Amino acid sequence: MSQHENIRIAQELLAGIGERRDPAVIADGFTEDALVEIQGDEGALPWIGRKRGRSRVADFLRDVRAKTDPVRFDVTEILASDARAVIVGELATRIKATGKMIASDFAIILTVKDGLIARFQMLEDSFGVSTAAR
Repeated sequence: MSQHENIRIAQELLAGIGERRDPAVIADGFTEDALVEIQGDEGALPWIGRKRGRSRVADFLRDVRAKTDPVRFDVTEILASDARAVIVGELATRIKATGKMIASDFAIILTVKDGLIARFQMLEDSFGVSTAAR
């Protein structure tokens, strides 16, 4: 894939999330065996850890919507190579169960294969997320 195409794929993912499209529709943009990796305290929230499969992408999106309230999600840059797109920004999220808020810089690394996202890796303040969730 080209850098421009990978930026378009990243923008489409962000649009789907921002417009609250059906998680299964968003997951259609991922490979059947896509890997979702979100570092952190596994068990603090259901999406933390490594999950594999398109259906797990949809589960991830549903869980985030059910358990958090977005306060702010600002993308500052999207960078790309022929194999990846990296979304960089800042976010603030309130955990519904505790009412606590987490604010963090983030990077989402998308590995693209044949026009679909094969790997979604999110880097954020995982300690802050775990603290807010407990």
